[in-house]
Amino acid sequence: MSSGNLDRSLVMEAVRVTEAAAIAAWRLAGRGDEKAADQAAVDAMRTALNELAIEGVIVIGEGERDEAPMLYIGEKVGQGGGPRIDIALDPLEGTTLTAKAMANALAVMAWAPAGTLLNAPDTYMDKIACGPGLPAGVIDLNKSPADNVAAIAKAKGVDASEVTVCVLDRPRHADIIASLRQVGARVHLITDGDVAGVINTADPDTGVDLYLGQGGAPEGVLACAALKCVGGQFQGRLVFRNADERARAERWGITDLDKIYDLSEIVRADAIFVATGVTNGALLQGVKFEKGFVHTDSLVMNSSTHTVRQVRMKRAL
Repeated sequence: MSSGNLDRSLVMEAVRVTEAAAIAAWRLAGRGDEKAADQAAVDAMRTALNELAIEGVIVIGEGERDEAPMLYIGEKVGQGGGPRIDIALDPLEGTTLTAKAMANALAVMAWAPAGTLLNAPDTYMDKIACGPGLPAGVIDLNKSPADNVAAIAKAKGVDASEVTVCVLDRPRHADIIASLRQVGARVHLITDGDVAGVINTADPDTGVDLYLGQGGAPEGVLACAALKCVGGQFQGRLVFRNADERARAERWGITDLDKIYDLSEIVRADAIFVATGVTNGALLQGVKFEKGFVHTDSLVMNSSTHTVRQVRMKRAL
């Protein structure tokens, strides 16, 4: 598996992994138990990964080894004898969404050749992202939300009032939201799931032009893998809230704590990105059990072929 030639057979193998996690999580949708839903997805994803003929290493996972018994950062998965790959994953993006049977919960994963995904520590990240078809450098994390809206509007040839910005609905984003509304931009707030939030910028059907805000750094790597497949743009800066988080960054070899990473520095080779819907959402339909069959809806992206596919699975129980 070279950086320039991802084995197409791996794409469907990856889909089966996220399908397994989504189905396991869905069985606990609406039960009010976030931890149980997440653990079910983790168990199913790990089992599915270990059935594959790959030499995989988790680089973005459930946490460090002392925090996560399975799918921890550095864990090796697969039967071996196959391609060496970095794996970034979130078995259940939207644990709260699943526990409450709310929209937009996903099982997500990205694969890339070994040594090519950023080992982002489990901290926060300031993020800005846009979809394909815009001039290179149109977004700038160092500029204000208003300036970035103006740049997007100019590139699209529209007024700022026609720009829609996706923001995670958190108190820490109050100033960003106020600034966006002051310049007349439309603000699309989401309650959880900032991987899906970033991907929304690459889907014309969502109407989202820009993503702004602070979310998990691991989710930033996953989102970058998706954007790489469609030609989007991303910038991220790690946010360290205390000495423990700074020490964690040092363990991963990160010395410039203020560095702004662009997409090509986060995902340094071709990648495969897959997402399967757990609950119904803007991107994908959720898992459905009907008349003795289970149905899933997945999004599959491959940057080496610049393809995006929707895969719908129907399997007898």
